[in-house]
Amino acid sequence: MNNYIAIVEIPVTDTDRAREFYEKVMGLTLEQHKMPGMEMALFPYENQQVAIVLLKSEGYRPTAEGTTIYLNTGKDLQPILDRASKLGGQILTPKTAHADGSGFFALFLDSEGNRIGLHATH
Repeated sequence: MNNYIAIVEIPVTDTDRAREFYEKVMGLTLEQHKMPGMEMALFPYENQQVAIVLLKSEGYRPTAEGTTIYLNTGKDLQPILDRASKLGGQILTPKTAHADGSGFFALFLDSEGNRIGLHATH
């Protein structure tokens, strides 16, 4: 086993708004699915070890408290953080170096009010 995390669910109240926000911020196309009582938008996960899902369902509430999910941005997180801000995301922590020098991180609130982290190597 290479990874202890299999699926990450990001709660949303408006699946279309959240999907559009993440598609524009991350430069991805998310796949939409519906099941009884659930609306989902899946991040591309081919060859990935962790599936990331935007999920609207009873009992799921966006929050800026609790566990923070960090999305890997590759080499530079600043362009992604800039797009998040332009699309209405609130920057909580600007691009900041990790204490151990292993890269950088930033935090923002997404279109739904979730605290989301970004991680980059440069």
